[in-house]
Amino acid sequence: MSTYVDTSALLAVFDADDPQHRAAAETWFGLLDSEERVVASNYVVVETVSLLHRRFGIPTVNRFLTDMLPAINVAWVSESLHSVAVSALLASGKCGPSLVDCVSFETMRQLDIRAAFCYDKHFSDAGFHTL
Repeated sequence: MSTYVDTSALLAVFDADDPQHRAAAETWFGLLDSEERVVASNYVVVETVSLLHRRFGIPTVNRFLTDMLPAINVAWVSESLHSVAVSALLASGKCGPSLVDCVSFETMRQLDIRAAFCYDKHFSDAGFHTL
């Protein structure tokens, strides 16, 4: 079984001031202790690194890259997957999911992943089970 991990969950694991921090850390370590394969697209990795860098600095980025990223199976986005996601984004409207979310949804569909570790309502709106 696989679980997709979103930027919202990764940030919550790192941010002790996040209201979801404790639950996020428990879920993260629970996934690591289980047989679950943890997956994220390279777009989630880029978004996470950018936000960690802006909010917390390079030492936190380094912790993510050395301590957390090795446990994540990175799904690299192809040109065709990117194009499908851009089309979904353009069709979604002003308050719809971000491009990274649209890439995540298409990645999950292609890899037949039904569950996401996230704190983003767009995943449940798109029909995925959220942890």
